[in-house]
Parts: sequence; structure tokens; C-alpha cells
Amino acid sequence: MATIRDIAKLAGVSPATVSRVLNYDQELSVAQETKQRIFEVAEKLNYTKHKRVNKSGKAVIRLVQWYDEAEELADLYYLSIRLGIEKKAEELHIDIQRETLAELSDSQVSGTIALGKFDAKQIRQLRQYEENLLLVDFDGMKMGIDSLVVDFDQSMDLVIDHFIQHGHKKIGILSGKEKTKHNLQPIEDPRLAVFKQKMEQLNLYRPEFTLTAAFSMEAGKKTMAHFLADRSELPDALFASSDALAVGAMQAIQEAGLQIPADISVIGFNDVSVAKYVSPALSTIKVETEWMGELAVSTIVDLAKEFSPAPRKIMLGTKLIERDSTQ
Repeated sequence: MATIRDIAKLAGVSPATVSRVLNYDQELSVAQETKQRIFEVAEKLNYTKHKRVNKSGKAVIRLVQWYDEAEELADLYYLSIRLGIEKKAEELHIDIQRETLAELSDSQVSGTIALGKFDAKQIRQLRQYEENLLLVDFDGMKMGIDSLVVDFDQSMDLVIDHFIQHGHKKIGILSGKEKTKHNLQPIEDPRLAVFKQKMEQLNLYRPEFTLTAAFSMEAGKKTMAHFLADRSELPDALFASSDALAVGAMQAIQEAGLQIPADISVIGFNDVSVAKYVSPALSTIKVETEWMGELAVSTIVDLAKEFSPAPRKIMLGTKLIERDSTQ
């Protein structure tokens, strides 16, 4: 595991600055560019696998993202996937052409990777520019689009089984809420639907322990603080739909005078670099985001080489990383 000093050296800042940025210290005044550099270095230092370089011919892949750089810093999930895409493309000597939905070009490319959440209108817009289209982190199978997604059913089994094995029955969830850009169509958090279904099957679902917030540390902290102030009965375990939400929730729990994990155990989702450095270190569901980005590039290259008669959906499994925030 990379240390804070390793990150500080490569980012050109002090270890103290790195520590405060990775712990989302809101009192720290530092430039957005510096934050971006620190987070990117932290993510890149997790990339330890040796890769063989494919020396095939030059190609160009279009990358369309729904998150801008500022939004990536609020939740590092998409930042990590993008870095994986760029890393794999570099190894294969492929150029990445980053574009926005508002400014799609007519340039000839081998394919388009659309990273994030898109509504039906936006997907139709993407298909007008490129038939070889891969959606990453969004299931477009209903529209006949090749998709690369996380297996949320398996992920929630890991969370619920872990909590129950450790004696927890009052289990809450802090789910995420978001909307598509421009058309502002609400997007349901798939983790919430799966969590509710599985908890109801176990006769353990408590609707009063279901919270929702935007996917950011600040929103997670605010929502959790309001919940703690208004409730006499509290869950003894909490799952958060992203590490950013989990970090915010942990800050609110600690500021309320409660102990983690003695009073409330917490599990996040994604295992971005920040999860290792917060206090207590965050237990989380690890999504292989770097590999997800790499697999997106490999898949779009394969789709460009050979026509596929039917859309495919690739589902990535996850694993639970136990740290200090769970008993």
C-alpha cells in the first residue's frame, strides 16, 4: 500500500496536505488543481500490475463522460475508471479523444466508451455518431447497447452476510441519488432495490433506517447528521452506496459522540484510495475500477474487430475489504 509520504512526494505537496485532502478536511484551503493531482496520484499508486504492451496499429477511441473533473473529486469512483481507461489505451497505443455530449465530433473513431449514467435521449444521440458503443457503469441492454456493469446482487450479499455474521440485525442503508445531465431524469440506486429485497426476505428491512443523499461526502455527512439528531433508535450497522457517502456518514457519527464500530459498523462501496486513509479505515466493497476501465478498452477494441449479432452485458463481481470500521 502506498503511504501518504509516497503520494506527497509525487504530488509535490506536504504529507500533511495529502492527509487533510484524503480525509476531506473542509477547513483546508487548497487549489482545485492540487486536489485533483493528489487524488490522481493516490489512485495511480494502486496500479501495481505489470502489463504487456500490444504493439498493434494506432487507433482512436472516443470517451464521453457524464462527470466533469470537479464532480470526479466529489466521488472518486469515476476518476479511477477513467484512469484505468487511459492507462490501458496508452499500453495499446490507442489515442483517447475526450468529448462531451454537447460537443460530439464527426471524427472517425474505432468506437465510443460512454462512462456514467445516460438517459434514452442521450443514448440515441450517442448512437447517431457511433454504432460501436459501449456503456460503462450503466445497463443499456434494453436498448440493445453493449454494457459493462457491476454485479450489485452479489455485492449486497457480501454486505448483508457480513453484518449478520457479526450479530447485526438493525442494518441501515445510506443510498445515493443522482440525475442524468441536461434532462435531469432521476436515476434509481440499484444497491437500494437489491438491499431492500434481500432484507425483506430476511424479515430485517427497516424503512426508518433507509437514508438517501447525493453521491458526495458533504451530502452524506449532512444527511447522517440530521438522521442521528432526529432518531432515538439507531441502526448498529450501516451500508453506504459509495465510499464518499460512507466517509461523510462516519464524520457525522463521530461528531455525534458515537464510536465506530462499537456503536455503528460502517461499510462503503468502491474501495477508492481514500478508504485506506480515513480514520477509522473504511471497510468497503471493492470494485476493480482500474480493471473496469481496462476491460472497457479491451471490449471496445474487440467490438471494432468483429461484428456482434447481439448486445452483451459484462458483469463484474466484487469483494469485501475488511478494515477498522467494522467489528
